[in-house]
Amino acid sequence: MGALYDQINEDFRLEESLNACMNCGVCTAICPAAEFYKYDPRVICNIVQSQDDAEIEKLLKSDTIWYCGQCMSCKTRCPRGNAAGVVISVLRTWSQKLGYFVESEKGRQQLALKRAIGHNILERGYCVHPDIVSVEKHPEQGPVWEWYMEHIAEVSPRFGAKYHQRGAGAIREIAPENLKELHDIFEVTGGLEMYRTIEEKSEEYAKEHNLPFDDSYVEKIFTEDSGNHGL
Repeated sequence: MGALYDQINEDFRLEESLNACMNCGVCTAICPAAEFYKYDPRVICNIVQSQDDAEIEKLLKSDTIWYCGQCMSCKTRCPRGNAAGVVISVLRTWSQKLGYFVESEKGRQQLALKRAIGHNILERGYCVHPDIVSVEKHPEQGPVWEWYMEHIAEVSPRFGAKYHQRGAGAIREIAPENLKELHDIFEVTGGLEMYRTIEEKSEEYAKEHNLPFDDSYVEKIFTEDSGNHGL
């Protein structure tokens, strides 16, 4: 048993999601991501069970652990009731804690997600809010979205939404006291510490590679694609 494995094994989720795994491969057979990416949940579980620190470190520094879509199809089919997707969540957590996420293309995108979805949760109370899905940055939304954003104040009340208003309803404005409570939850559970780590390790990586740590860096990591992720 190695020091790195010991750290990972501190996470109670690992024991609950990798109990008596017999490496049958059913998780890989049912996994949607395995159909399109260089991703094999069976192999990942086998590496973790091997307790080989060198191989585990490679995983934490790789793109591999970021391919999982967290659909948990693996959980529904595993004959032992395990969940490779949860094992992946544990590995992602430790990749972030140890700063290994910056060593892979998909891992570096954690900064972009943190600044988009993460900030949105704390500032607005939502993972995704119409105000951050701009037409310019999200052309994939198409002309309907552009029209909707131009008429959102008029259209949203028709389906019970409270756009920039208080009261019950979708996309309502969250009261400051509730946002404060949400912020406190993130602080107590370690979420804010994780956010700070992602920022600090990302900045260190940018400086080491002579890259400006500004919006251009976030745009770069969000859009870069080596084209080497598929089968």
